[in-house]
Order: sequence, then structure tokens, then C-alpha cells
Amino acid sequence: MSRFRSWVPPAITLVLLIAGWQVYTTVSGIDKWLLPSPADIWDAAVDQREALITHTLATTGLTLYGLLAGVGAGLLIAIVLHLVPILRAAVYPLLVISQNVPIIALAPLLVIWLGFGIAPKIVVIVLVCFFPVAVATLDGLGRSDALIADYLLMSGANRRQLFTKLQWPNALPTMFSGLKIAATYSVFGAIISEWLGSDKGIGRYMIVQKSAFRADRMFVAIAIVVVLALLIFGVVALLEKLVVKGRRHA
Repeated sequence: MSRFRSWVPPAITLVLLIAGWQVYTTVSGIDKWLLPSPADIWDAAVDQREALITHTLATTGLTLYGLLAGVGAGLLIAIVLHLVPILRAAVYPLLVISQNVPIIALAPLLVIWLGFGIAPKIVVIVLVCFFPVAVATLDGLGRSDALIADYLLMSGANRRQLFTKLQWPNALPTMFSGLKIAATYSVFGAIISEWLGSDKGIGRYMIVQKSAFRADRMFVAIAIVVVLALLIFGVVALLEKLVVKGRRHA
């Protein structure tokens, strides 16, 4: 019930904003190509439903592939840097610097290097997703209780057991924080990658509708991107509840 109540204020606010938007576009008489009303956007969504389903499925598949690859890369980097401190000192600053390179500027180079297939698109999503996962997991691995670690070592635990029994479980909450950030970023990474050159996907759909000055269809595409990001975020949050909170109860 408390969770339901927490959703009531933003839901009411959203309804009021949409209602105000509808009233403004109706009263002002603004051109639909400049600012369509919510009713116009709904009509566009219904009219384009078949094409939108196809493009949404393409973007969803690309997003999931890229997210899984990005999460895998982030976890691998975090574990390696945690286990090899000298490598962490050498590589971690470079990871931070890499995030200052605009992905939109790097994307055309990826097309030149990797071609127009799915490879550059996956790389774009990986570059967007791996950093929050790597940083959050690395931070969690380094926050283990030193007293418990010393006790385990005195009890005869080796380095592998110290990692699996203490450091990794301790890193799960922060790891999922990074995963939730990456889940949100992955959808926008997929859209950017589809702008590079694709025959289907919401990113491709946006480019076509922008060229046609169809603002109503652009708003539909934006709404799909937001909903898709929220759904993936929700799945990660559910996994966090099952893994982290379930582990605590156990």
C-alpha cells in the first residue's frame, strides 16, 4: 500500500500536465506540426502501431544485447582491477578520462572501423553501460569489513574464498545501483547507435519522422523510449529485490 501511495502524487501530476497540454493546444490553435496535442499524439500512435511494434522490437533486442555485453564488461573490469591493485592504479584514471569522450563523436569512427553491421551499435551501448557498473562494483568490492576479512584469513580462508564469501556478497547492493543506471543508459545508447545507420529501430524511426516534420510521431517515439527504459529499469530493480533482499532474509 505504501508503494502504491508513493506513485499517486507523480501520477496525478502527469495527468494534470497532459490535461494542461491538451487545453493549451486547443485554445491557442498552435499548428500541429509545431506542437501536437496529446490527442494528436495518441492518434499517430494508433495509426503507426504496426510500424512502431516492428521498430520497438528491433530497439529492444539491440538494447538487451548491448546491456548484457556492457554489464559483462563492467563486472569483468571491476573484478580484475580489484584483484590486481597495481592494474587498478594504472587503468582506473584512464576509465574516468574515457567518459569525457562524447559517444556521439566517437560513433562515426566505430562505423569506419567496424562497418555498418550490429558490431558498432553494440560497442556504443557497451561504452555507455560498462562504466557505472564497473565503478559501482569496484566500490562495493573495496568496502568489505576489514575485521571480518582478517578473521576469515586467520581461519584459513584463501583469497578466492575471501572474494566469494565476503567481498562479492558485500558488493551486490552497489553493483545493482550501477546496473540500474546502466539499464537506463542502455536504451539511449541503442537510439544513438541506430542513428549511425539502421534500417529499423526507434532511432531510425525518429530520423525519418524528423525529416518529415511529423512532431506527433516524434513524441510517440520519445514516449516509447521512456517506457522501454522504465521497463528495463523495473526488471533490474526486481532482480535486486530477489537477489539482495532475498539474500538478507536468508
